[in-house]
Amino acid sequence: MVELGSAESIPAVLRRHAENTPDRAAHAFVTDLDEAGGVAWLSHAELDRRARAVAAQLSAHAAPGDRMLLLHPAGPDFLIALLGCLHAGLIAVPSPLPGRYAHQRRRVRLIAADADVTAVLTDRATRAEVVEWAAEQGLPDIAVLTPDPEADPGDWQPPPLSRDTVAVLQYTSGSTGNPKGVVIDHGNILSNAATIIAVTGIRPGTVIGGWLPHFHDMGLMGLLLPPLLAGATTVLSSPVSFLKRPLSWLRMIDRYGVEITAAPDFAYDLCVAKVTDAELATLDLSRWRVAINGSEPVRAAVLTRFRQRFAAAGLRPEVLTPSFGMAEATLFVSGDPATPFVVRRVDTDRLARHRFEPAPDGGPGRDVVACGAPAGVEVRIVDPGSGDPLPDGAVGEIWLRGPSIGRGYWGRAANTAGFGAVTSIGDAGYLRTGDLGTLYEGQLYVTGRRKDMLVLRGRNYYPQDIEHELRAHHPELAGRVGACFAVRSRDGAGGGEEVLVVTHEVRGISDPDRLRTLAGAMRLTVAREFGVPSAAVLLLRPGAVARTTSGKIQRSAMRELFETGALEPVGGEVDDRLVATAALGAAR
Repeated sequence: MVELGSAESIPAVLRRHAENTPDRAAHAFVTDLDEAGGVAWLSHAELDRRARAVAAQLSAHAAPGDRMLLLHPAGPDFLIALLGCLHAGLIAVPSPLPGRYAHQRRRVRLIAADADVTAVLTDRATRAEVVEWAAEQGLPDIAVLTPDPEADPGDWQPPPLSRDTVAVLQYTSGSTGNPKGVVIDHGNILSNAATIIAVTGIRPGTVIGGWLPHFHDMGLMGLLLPPLLAGATTVLSSPVSFLKRPLSWLRMIDRYGVEITAAPDFAYDLCVAKVTDAELATLDLSRWRVAINGSEPVRAAVLTRFRQRFAAAGLRPEVLTPSFGMAEATLFVSGDPATPFVVRRVDTDRLARHRFEPAPDGGPGRDVVACGAPAGVEVRIVDPGSGDPLPDGAVGEIWLRGPSIGRGYWGRAANTAGFGAVTSIGDAGYLRTGDLGTLYEGQLYVTGRRKDMLVLRGRNYYPQDIEHELRAHHPELAGRVGACFAVRSRDGAGGGEEVLVVTHEVRGISDPDRLRTLAGAMRLTVAREFGVPSAAVLLLRPGAVARTTSGKIQRSAMRELFETGALEPVGGEVDDRLVATAALGAAR
C-alpha cells in the first residue's frame, strides 16, 4: 500500500496506483441492481487517463490556484472532474446542483460568489440546466465547461503540487448565514484518509460503498477519496435511489461484498422502517464489517433496532460504529470499529450543569452514545467561556488539533470562526467545534450544540432532550423530527425573558381539533417532565423542520423562521401573552 504520510499530493498517490495496479477496479457507480448494464466500472488506469485528460483541458481555461465550481449529478463524471481539477492544480468547489427551489439556487450562487470561481465544470446532460441557472442568477458571463471525452491525456503537464497546495473548498451546510468554504489542502485529505484507512482496516481489494452525496464531506472525504488513495474499490449509488428504496443500499452491500459503509443516523432508522420481512430474507449482510453512523446525533434506540432487525440477515452486532466528524476537520475525528458501541444513561439534571454522571435509578436520564476513541486528531474538552481545559468526565466544548484540520474559511481571517483557538493556559492551534461533549473512559461523547443550548429560568436544557421526550410520550410524532428553541418574550409578560417554542413535524393528522388536542398534550408533557412552560407548540408538515444536508436539525434557522413569521403550522397552541408573530395561522 502507498504510504500516505509521506505522499506529496493526491495525484502522486493515484498515479502510482495506476502504474502498479492498472487493471484493479477503482470505482463503480450503480444505477440499477437488476440490469446487466446497471453498473459502470472504472479501473485505476482508466480513472487516471480520464483525470489527466480533463486536467489538460482545464489548464487552457484556468491557472493553478483558480477555483472551479463542480455541478454534477451523482455519478462517475463528478469524480473525474474532481481529480482533473487536482491534477491541474486547481481548487475544486463541490456543490449540489442548483435545484428547482429559489433558496437552493440562491445558495449555489452564494457559493460561486464566495469562492470567486473562474468557471463551472459540469457534464453534457446537465449543461443546459447550469447555463439557465447562471443566467437567472446574474452570472451570464461565467464559463460553463464540459470535458471532451476524446481529449488526449498526454497533453497534461503536471503542475508543482505539495501537501500545502489547496485542493478543495468544502462548503458547510450552515444554518442561517451564508455558506462558508473550509479550506482543505492535499495534506489535510491525505492525513484524514490515512486515519480512516487505519481505523477501518482498508486494504487493496477492500470494497467500500454507499449512497451519500458526493458534495457532502461524509460522502467525498469518507466514502470516495480514502478508498481510492488506499488502492481499494468504491461502489456508489445515488442518494435518490436510497431515499426511494432503502433496500437498494443493503442489496448493494450484499451484491458487491461491501465491507465498509457510512450513513447518517436517519438512514439506519429508515431501513428498519421500510425493509419488509420478505425483503430481509433475501439479504446476506455477513460480509459487512464496518457501518459508520455519524454526521448527525446518533440515537441509541436506532442502533439497537437496526442491530436486532438485521441480525437475521447475518449482520454482526460489532459492525455498527458510532462516529463523530466535521467538514472543518476534513472529516474524521473519532470512531472505533474494533470496540462494540457503548451507551450510557446519564443524569439529565447534572448534564445541564455540565457534569457527565450516571442517572440514578428511576431518575431523569438520557441515553448518550459513545462516538469512539479520537484518532488522527488531538481532542480537548474546554470551558467555552473561560478557555480552561477540563478533566475527563466534565462537559465542555470540543476542541480539535491535528494535521487534518482545515486552514480556516475561504476569504476569512484564519483565526476567525473558531480556527486558531488558544486555551487559557496558552495551548494554541485548536479548532473550536461549537459542539459540547466529554471524554469519558477514552471515548468521545457528544451531548449537543453550544449555540442550541436553552437557558430557561436560570437552568440549562438540551433541546434534543425535550424533542426526544415528546416523541416518547406522543406516538403521533414518531418517525418525524422537531426543533425546540428559545425566543425573547413580549415585554408585557416576563420582562422580555427567554421562553420556549416547540416545533415538531406530524404526519397523518388533518383534523384541527385533533391537532389542537395534541399540541395541548405536548405542552403538558414539557411542563411535567421539565418544569417549564411552552410559549408556543407548533405542528408542522413533514419536511418543514430545517435540516442541513447531513440531517442535522437547524434550530437557529427555525428560530429565525419563527421570528420572521415564515413558519406555516398546520396546528398548535400559542400563548399570545408571551409571544406574537405574524404567521402562526392555523395555530391560533
